[in-house]
Amino acid sequence: MKLTEKYAANLPEELPLLFQRILQNTIRDYYRRQKTRSLWTTLFSSFTPSSQEKGSEDYDLLETLQVKTDSDFGNDPHEQLERSQLISSIEEAIKTLPARQREAFLLRYWEEMNVEETAAIMECSEGSVKTHCSRATHALATILRKKGVEP
Repeated sequence: MKLTEKYAANLPEELPLLFQRILQNTIRDYYRRQKTRSLWTTLFSSFTPSSQEKGSEDYDLLETLQVKTDSDFGNDPHEQLERSQLISSIEEAIKTLPARQREAFLLRYWEEMNVEETAAIMECSEGSVKTHCSRATHALATILRKKGVEP
């Protein structure tokens, strides 16, 4: 909608690049808003698939997470500081991911889209989305472990 509303008069050759920029900015904006609504406190490194699941391409690490429904995280300043530091570490780690992995990760877990919707947006197969998400979550877990983030 933003593309058609603001850039309908532009040349057709410019539209794909404009669309990419709008998509990136929209994802970034949503991510920033989401940060204040519900904070990620579950560490990726605390989840290890069983030997049966490790060999499966369909295994999705974040599908096993339980979502905390209440938004009251307490008023303890120490907990708030730890949480903000953890989120900062996760943000830095996400920036280091390859573009396709980062895109798949943000669409699936920040935008809360299912595999089918993500595949349509990324113009790839559902299997590719699962692979990108799996690699992204494993890379994030490794990065966070190296930074000393423990479950």
